[in-house]
Amino acid sequence: MTDSTAAAETRQDRFERGIRVLTEIDGEVGQKVIDSLADVSPELGHQVVAWAFGDMYRRPGLAPRDRQLVTLGMLTALGGCEPQLEVHVNASLNVGLTPEEIVEALLHSAVYCGMPRALNATAVAKKVFAERDLLPVKTRRGTSS
Repeated sequence: MTDSTAAAETRQDRFERGIRVLTEIDGEVGQKVIDSLADVSPELGHQVVAWAFGDMYRRPGLAPRDRQLVTLGMLTALGGCEPQLEVHVNASLNVGLTPEEIVEALLHSAVYCGMPRALNATAVAKKVFAERDLLPVKTRRGTSS
């Protein structure tokens, strides 16, 4: 996108692009998040759609599944983000991550984020997997050298 194209782009253009990306990644769950902001902070909802999804999620540097892995790690590290983590576990499944890959990413996060945050994130993933009839998850056991 050139500077002149970016300058000509309207607020509504960014929102419309963002809503398409949001729908592709999060499905109806993402729309529920935006709808939940309508009566308290519609501007925050607009920014989530236009900036986070319309600008950031559509960047070419990472595939959607890789962006979701990063997001799972960040939300786990932050802690206290369980509602957002639930949305992004669903999104991770929507963009092609398997339950096994999600569980492995959350297990790996324990090294950097600590056990309590990894446990909380895994509980959220389990809830999503149960809702989507994806339990039990078959994971590989690690091996020792």
